[in-house]
Amino acid sequence: MELRLHNTLTRSKDGFRPLDPLNVRMYVCGPTVYDHAHIGNARPVIVFDVLFRLLRRLYGEAHVKYVRNITDVDDKINARAADRGISIRDLTEETYRWFREDTAAIGCLPPTVEPRATEHIAEMRALIEKLVAAGHAYVAQEHVLFNVPSMPDYGQLSRRPLDEMIAGARVDVAPYKRDPMDFVLWKPSDVGVPGWESPCGIKTPGRPGWHIECSAMSWRHLGETFDIHGGGIDLVFPHHENEIAQSRCAFHTGVMAQMWLHNGFLMLEGEKMSKSLGNFVTIRELLEEWPGEVLRLAMLSTHYRQPINWTRQGLGFAAKTLDKWYRVVGEVEAEGGEGNPFEHEIAERLSDDLNTPSAIAHLHHLAEVAEHEETSSALRRRFKGAANLLGLLGDTEDGWRARAKAAIALDEGVIAGLIAERLAARKAKDFKRADQIREELAAKGIVLMDNKDGTTSWEVAR
Repeated sequence: MELRLHNTLTRSKDGFRPLDPLNVRMYVCGPTVYDHAHIGNARPVIVFDVLFRLLRRLYGEAHVKYVRNITDVDDKINARAADRGISIRDLTEETYRWFREDTAAIGCLPPTVEPRATEHIAEMRALIEKLVAAGHAYVAQEHVLFNVPSMPDYGQLSRRPLDEMIAGARVDVAPYKRDPMDFVLWKPSDVGVPGWESPCGIKTPGRPGWHIECSAMSWRHLGETFDIHGGGIDLVFPHHENEIAQSRCAFHTGVMAQMWLHNGFLMLEGEKMSKSLGNFVTIRELLEEWPGEVLRLAMLSTHYRQPINWTRQGLGFAAKTLDKWYRVVGEVEAEGGEGNPFEHEIAERLSDDLNTPSAIAHLHHLAEVAEHEETSSALRRRFKGAANLLGLLGDTEDGWRARAKAAIALDEGVIAGLIAERLAARKAKDFKRADQIREELAAKGIVLMDNKDGTTSWEVAR
């Protein structure tokens, strides 16, 4: 099958041709570790985890390298550590641990490499000195700045008019800039914030600008050019545009990454998520109420390039879907690999620009097949293997399996029969029997919900 992905650089769905099929390389911008990650941060983590799984299936696990960085030097980090009265290192270590725990809970594989910015200062200095030597950067008042006009085709990723780029870059007015669009590669550090030996003969300690960090870490771990660079659509400009400028001008290459992939924005109940609106929610807060697998399925139900409206209703639908799928697979082990036609069918759908809604729709169909065919044991193993390609139905230790096992023993017909008996008992004012049925189902992990229209629905206890 051919993997086709929408390339932001070309604005088209292109066939994926790795530079080296034995060394497929992907870089994704990771978190700035100063606070709990919010649910919007989870979207690229989940999306590119699915792509990582698909690439491993297509090219072999040993031949795919996935790098996702950790930004642990940033003004927001410095300010948050000061507010909390703790060291910067203590803050970043704590926040990084939270991030690892949360991403594991939503079923994401660890990247091949997870480099930290503070461990790659030498590479940043080397890149900066290359850019100055090539005439693409200059030193001014203990800063080093990239000179945007030195790159004639700057802006090819975002394709914005110059006035929009100036506005979008939130240009700092500084008398030492040669051009308003020039951006910082290195800046002096104030007393009390992290600082390192500066490049280009600058005497005072300093720290890197944000954009140079990713250029340095991708160079160190993936080389001067690589296959895929990903992140949220909000990073297209200026961050990814500036990464391209730095890397191409330092190494004199035509591209930094062959393909650029960007996931769409996330809305919360129809509104932009914002602390000022009071609708800001973290992954950890959601995990207190929902299993991580529910968050994952809800996220994948919308195509990655489209905006997603994150709602409680969507989470409820995802939970009910997983309830059913776990009842279908029961206790079988997953069957993966080329011999599983179900997995091949899901891989084909994912190979069409990570079309997870199509893959999920097909999983619904395969669940019906696996549940009703006489040879269901083999088909259930195949169904589970196919779902595993999306990071679903894995035997995780997050408690979902334990909660779901109680429901597996009851099919939907039995539950419906008990609900009908309970409604009849309530109508006959036999409340003792009605309560017994509720408690019987609760003991098996089934929660009943009496609705305003007189009906009763159910779900697996969370």
